[in-house]
Amino acid sequence: ARPMYILLGVLSFLDMWLSSVIVPRLILDFTPANKAIPFGGCVAQLYFFHFLGSTQCFLYTLMAYDRYLAICRPLRYPLLMNGKLCTTLVAGAWVAGSIHGSIQATLTFRLPYCGPNQVDYFICDIPAVLRLACADTTVNELVTFVDIGVVAASCFMLILLSYANIVHAILKIRTADGRRRAFSTCGSHLTVVTVYYVPCIFIYLRAGSKSPLDGAVAVFYTVITPFLNPLIYTLRN
Repeated sequence: ARPMYILLGVLSFLDMWLSSVIVPRLILDFTPANKAIPFGGCVAQLYFFHFLGSTQCFLYTLMAYDRYLAICRPLRYPLLMNGKLCTTLVAGAWVAGSIHGSIQATLTFRLPYCGPNQVDYFICDIPAVLRLACADTTVNELVTFVDIGVVAASCFMLILLSYANIVHAILKIRTADGRRRAFSTCGSHLTVVTVYYVPCIFIYLRAGSKSPLDGAVAVFYTVITPFLNPLIYTLRN
């Protein structure tokens, strides 16, 4: 398989599992059933949410790099990005995502929780869980801000750097049809990056926020974005 289709296949797999971590519990909240989640389930949900979410960040960066090589280095593309290398990079993204999720879950649940046990949120996520801790969470909030900020900002800057080179290469194309086709190749990826990163930045760069709008924004990138990704890529391609 060509690298582009390997990356799209992994994106589809990630979307499916990210939705599976969030949506069943979300649906349960709209039923008369018991809405309680066990402590172990809360730990697992937070870990897998950040594991899969950060892996998706890394995957979007790999997809931008793939598009950069395809447009800016077309003659060397089969050598620079072959199936074996693509698979290795994807495996590295999974490992890095797992490490990131482990760090966040360990730091969050090492705190004592002896007060209220109701998470004022639709999932067990870091900002909501930290509000229940009966200890100083300043260090946790700082680490969350730095760790997630570094991961998201680094991936985002690499994506911007890739697209800066892509735009520069496309503008050198002499025909309007050639430029249109090149931009069209990147349109799907730019769309999904935008609908994923903007809500994430809104949530995690305001770790101490208690705005009720946070929940609505979180639903967008945890439920709606995975739902839109297949539609975006199908229609664009």
